Amino acid sequence: MLDLGRSLVSSVARAPTSMAIVDGDTRLSYEDWFAQISSLVVGLADMGLRHGDRIVVAMQNNRAAASLHWACQLAGVIIVPVNWRATPDEIDFFVTNSEARALAFDGSSVEAMGAATKVAHLPSLTYQVAVPGALEFDQIIGASAPDASPQASAEDWSIMLYTSGTTARPKGVPRRHRAERAGALAHIAQNMMPMGDVTLGVMPLYHTMGVRSLLAMTLLNGLFVCLPRFNCAAALRLIAEERIGSLYLVPTLYYDLLEHADFKSTDLTSVKRLGYAGASMTDGLLKRVDAAFKPELFVNHFGSSEIYTFSIEQNAVAKPGSAGRAGLNQHLRVVEMGAGDPEAVVAQGCEGEIIATLAGDESFEGYFKNPAANEKAMKDGWYFTGDCGHFDADGDLFVSGRVDDMIITGGENVSPVEVESCLSTHPDVSECAVVGLPDERWGKIVTAFVKRHGDVSAAVLTEHCRASSLANFKRPKDFVFVAELPKSPVGKLLRRDLIAGNYTPEQQDTAAHSSAAMKEKTP
Repeated sequence: MLDLGRSLVSSVARAPTSMAIVDGDTRLSYEDWFAQISSLVVGLADMGLRHGDRIVVAMQNNRAAASLHWACQLAGVIIVPVNWRATPDEIDFFVTNSEARALAFDGSSVEAMGAATKVAHLPSLTYQVAVPGALEFDQIIGASAPDASPQASAEDWSIMLYTSGTTARPKGVPRRHRAERAGALAHIAQNMMPMGDVTLGVMPLYHTMGVRSLLAMTLLNGLFVCLPRFNCAAALRLIAEERIGSLYLVPTLYYDLLEHADFKSTDLTSVKRLGYAGASMTDGLLKRVDAAFKPELFVNHFGSSEIYTFSIEQNAVAKPGSAGRAGLNQHLRVVEMGAGDPEAVVAQGCEGEIIATLAGDESFEGYFKNPAANEKAMKDGWYFTGDCGHFDADGDLFVSGRVDDMIITGGENVSPVEVESCLSTHPDVSECAVVGLPDERWGKIVTAFVKRHGDVSAAVLTEHCRASSLANFKRPKDFVFVAELPKSPVGKLLRRDLIAGNYTPEQQDTAAHSSAAMKEKTP
């Protein structure tokens, strides 16, 4: 089985003059990029890194980050990419927890690196920022080096990703070369990407979606177009200029593109394949994106850092909300929530926790030095995802949210995703999020946070829900109108912030807790 280093060498040999990466004014063919990557392999050795060592990388999506990813694969060094917005305390945690032997960073994270207290002893590599004693990326790639020879096997660790850490410290997810390559090949097949495809490298390279895009393009001799930080105007310009064929984003970024002033004048004809992951897409947004891009393929991808693909729906518009069926390397079940038993399979149509086999080629083998997390998530060869959902009569999976996000009101379970999808179809709802807020009588009440287009009221939205198929106990009993919804760096909705009150209300707080909605406080 090929490791990733040999996969890169194969791609270079297959199409040496094809364009491999674009970053601003820098355009490199496969043979030219490989020469720079080979110099980086020497640079890693000069930093004292050896096979099996780890390097923490905090960079935006630029040519240095992409090149370093491949240099590590060739050198047998385990790359540990982390959020470039990480705080000094978080940097210290990543370095200590991963047992890193070196650092790499750019201007986006230099201040945090400088303030971290447990990194001063480590050798560093920097990009476009001068730090005393650090090796500089441009100097390293400017030095000639022999073509790098792969030093890793398919069984070696390739990367260690960190989970988002929404309730506790992030967990390290080490993944082998074979699992990373299997995930990339499945990504190619399930998104029907052709040889020589072009993608926008906008999803962060510390996130499984970003890594998969990079690997897929290289395996296909495709073009990876760097977008260091998401910007609507820049993204739209690159889509048109570089003739992007496959666009892979989280739902929030699709929404931002559609809302931008340049969207309607942008040439989108090159975009044939759309994919989204990381969060559910509401019915309203799904229809808007499909109508605007008119893609040949519109994929809903459901997965995680631990196991790249859970399920795939290749025609997301045909069955809104469906996560489709198990991916090429996967087998799924829905089991009783809280049972912790992979054999406690629920009946078709019943809500439960989604679990995925650990026998699949894309699977990880456990969290790094975290037996408690392993015991909780891994049972009898199955990974308990923490997501809840059900299979419908056709055998398609519907994900209703995180187990912890499920709203229990008056003894009834309410999926926030279902309520959000209903609200999203109102033309004056720009974005929305639904959570359960404490209530003395009902335990939790369904509360909708709405970013609106026009002057829609809580009473109008209440009537909209009443006219839909949404059951009475699922309808929002309270509406909060906000200027923005809290989101993570990759665009995921942060429901915990809404529950904690960490959000931006409208300047005219005319309906912060609407009396019109409060009249209907019965589940």
